Amino acid sequence: MNKRLLYILLGIFLSPVALFAQISIKGKVANSNGEAIIAASIKEKNSNKATLSDQNGDFKISVAEKAILIVSAIGYEKTEVAVTTSPMTITLAENTQNLGDFVVVGTRGKGRSSILTPVPVDVIKINSVNLPTAKMDLTSILNSASPSFNFNKQSGSDGADQIDLATLRGLGPDQTLVLVNGKRRHQTAFVAVFGTRGRGNSGTDLNAIPESSIDRVEILRDGASAQYGSDAIAGVINLILKKDVGVLSVNTGYSGYYDPRNNTYYAKELGQYRHGGAIDGNAFSLGTNYGLALGKNNGFINFSGNFFANGKTFRQNLNTDLSTKDGLPINTVRRSTGDGSVTSGGLMYNMELPIANTKTVIYSFGGGNIKASDAYAYTRNLSERPERFPNGVAGNPILQSTIDGETYYDPIIQTKIQDLSFAAGVRGVWGKDWNWDLSNTLGRNNFHFYGDQTFNASLGAGKTHFDDGGFSFLQNTVNFNLSKAIPDVASGLNLAFGLEHRYENYKIYAGEKDSYANYDLNKATGAQGFPGYQPSDEVNASRSNVAAYADAELDATDRWLLGVAIRAENYNDFGFTSNYKFATRYKLTSNFNVRGSISTGFRAPSLQQINFSNTFTNVQGGNVFEVKIAPNYSPITKAAGIPELKQERSLNASLGLSWKPAPEVTITLDGYRIKIKDRVVLSGQFDDNIPALNPILNQLNVSQAQFFANAVTTTNYGLDLVVDYTKRFDNKSIKVLFTGNFNHLNINKINIPSALDGSYENQQSFFSDREQAYIKASAPPVKLGLNLDYGFGNWMVGTHFLYYGKISILGYGYANTYPPLVELDNSTTTVLEQFNYSGKMVTDIYGSYKISKRLTVFFGADNVFNIHPDYGYVPGAKLSAYDGETGGAWDAVQMGFNGRKLFTKLAFSF
Repeated sequence: MNKRLLYILLGIFLSPVALFAQISIKGKVANSNGEAIIAASIKEKNSNKATLSDQNGDFKISVAEKAILIVSAIGYEKTEVAVTTSPMTITLAENTQNLGDFVVVGTRGKGRSSILTPVPVDVIKINSVNLPTAKMDLTSILNSASPSFNFNKQSGSDGADQIDLATLRGLGPDQTLVLVNGKRRHQTAFVAVFGTRGRGNSGTDLNAIPESSIDRVEILRDGASAQYGSDAIAGVINLILKKDVGVLSVNTGYSGYYDPRNNTYYAKELGQYRHGGAIDGNAFSLGTNYGLALGKNNGFINFSGNFFANGKTFRQNLNTDLSTKDGLPINTVRRSTGDGSVTSGGLMYNMELPIANTKTVIYSFGGGNIKASDAYAYTRNLSERPERFPNGVAGNPILQSTIDGETYYDPIIQTKIQDLSFAAGVRGVWGKDWNWDLSNTLGRNNFHFYGDQTFNASLGAGKTHFDDGGFSFLQNTVNFNLSKAIPDVASGLNLAFGLEHRYENYKIYAGEKDSYANYDLNKATGAQGFPGYQPSDEVNASRSNVAAYADAELDATDRWLLGVAIRAENYNDFGFTSNYKFATRYKLTSNFNVRGSISTGFRAPSLQQINFSNTFTNVQGGNVFEVKIAPNYSPITKAAGIPELKQERSLNASLGLSWKPAPEVTITLDGYRIKIKDRVVLSGQFDDNIPALNPILNQLNVSQAQFFANAVTTTNYGLDLVVDYTKRFDNKSIKVLFTGNFNHLNINKINIPSALDGSYENQQSFFSDREQAYIKASAPPVKLGLNLDYGFGNWMVGTHFLYYGKISILGYGYANTYPPLVELDNSTTTVLEQFNYSGKMVTDIYGSYKISKRLTVFFGADNVFNIHPDYGYVPGAKLSAYDGETGGAWDAVQMGFNGRKLFTKLAFSF
């Protein structure tokens, strides 16, 4: 009896122990194809115990012996499974309701689908957008795929002809940060100073990265300085490189403009220029990609290569007098209205190597690109300006042509650009669950100018090729990041901390003496078209900054996400700055989310803006003269009263929604307001009306001077809309994509330096109405896109529409052609007149056929209806050879002026 009672008491005592006994479970989370699911959440039901799967999908957790596990991951159905024998394999099914593009930009925790992010992110799969189009460069491809991404193809604009600087939300090119695999990409050494919207800005040359190396592009359309540092005021573009192995892919294509009304070409068989009826701007592209597996732990190295060659185009305007000599319109001899030629080649690699039996991964990526190009400078009329040009040029046939008794010639500006990058790092897990990442990223851009088929008038016509010098920019970034996911805090918390050190170096190197010297003061100075950089321009400037940052993302509930970030930086040249960001997203229903953010931002004035120095030739109303761009610290800058450059500061706010009313439909709508104080821009042009400048201008033998200054405070208001419908059934597919951006920019204040008096002339010199019009025209006020694609069997057909809204800018013209809007002085010839470019719709069509499993052919036409911009002037104005900013019939507007473009492409895979 006593023994039975003892057993009963022991059973009562030990039963809770048995009930709460813990076991250690190992397992793997995978999809239906057996592929690992990273960052899947594994929670014990009715408990706070949780963990995440690692990069191989593996997990380990201690739970009760008969526990139920709740397993979930973005894009997959949540499931509950009973604990079984270790190791377990848990398979998750895709969730068509919540499955979206997986994005990593904007977070240092686990990635999220694009509809679940607290700020708008576009995810663009390169293979789906680069083939069904005549566009063959990354910048123009993205321009048609993202609502607020914009760029302008320049013409007759010195180095801007070869660098296509892109913008977001109507801001400057240097107010968007570019990342590659999440690491900061270096900017180009180039500074846009003439004939371009982004004047006064540098930026990143996206086309220097081989298109064939890119898997997808993530475009974060929100201020992110608190997360990534300087330049991220408008947003972030993150290029994710390919990781494919075992497949060789080859994409090649040809395109050319067929503009029977407007192009001008040289007919060799006739020895003369002809108007219309030929294909020009012929382009050829070749891209390859192949990857190899490394080791036995999913390591890889992926190689890519690109080659691209694009010929010149020549464009004039039909709304002008078409009387001709030798087939060339007499009053449109400006041949530089068109694209310059480009030949480029690049290589890229991407590598990851996991270390066996550890959670450590060594990674590296990088590459190089070489670009050679030439473009026409302004056409010179030798007959009109005999005092500037030697008679000897008439004896050199490569320099001149005679039309209707007038002698013209076209200097050529050549550039050779080298771009190199290298990144290496190691990441792993410290302790139980702290993820760490240490990396170093190095990039360098070198930009070298040459003058060809031109001459130094003061030297004579014998020498026709010049080394004009150039500039380079180097950036090295060391970054350390530490993050930890804590799944049992609320519905999940991620913490991240980091340190960063960045070093930058900017150099200007002089050209040969004949490119800039004056040997006869009665003649023009330096090589015509692009005088070389002088020894007085040379600079070797460096700076460094250190940063510390922290951010947290909390899933307060299954519906409510909160994000906070703070960053502090210290620059050795202008000092300390700190910034913050708060973002949130709330699920009103399972398929409807509201989201918003508020943040401060900054952009340090670039080394290029602080140190750039150059003397260039400008043309206004037919007058040719030299202008000096002086660095911020020079005596001439101080004499003009321009203060030292300081950082730009911004306040960003956004509010939006994401909605998935059906599995096939995604809708996002996001409004934004961006106020930027003290924007760094290139000033207007100062002359000897400021007495202090007169002796310095005379000493430099120039007529005017320009400076970089924190000249304006602006506010951008805008709205982005994206509607995506994708439906697949049987062997058919339908895709409809609508994108829209509505953008408006206000200039709130012009920061006229106290050293300048308040006269209208000084205000116009500092930042004229003309410069204000250009900053407002950085992007069209409306940009709408509609892509319609239909696939059936082996065929795919589609049409893409892009509408660009009206913009107005101010240009130099003649007083007797139209009442001037603004008179700069008492001259009867130099005035400002308005250019109006009405809204235009461009239509692209394409078709593709899958010949075999390994070969697909694409064909079609961009701008199939051959739409051109309006002739710029308001009615009543007449055309001058130097009217537009590019000196021709049109300015560089969003849609371009080259007309219809035909193409065919082939895609191979082996």
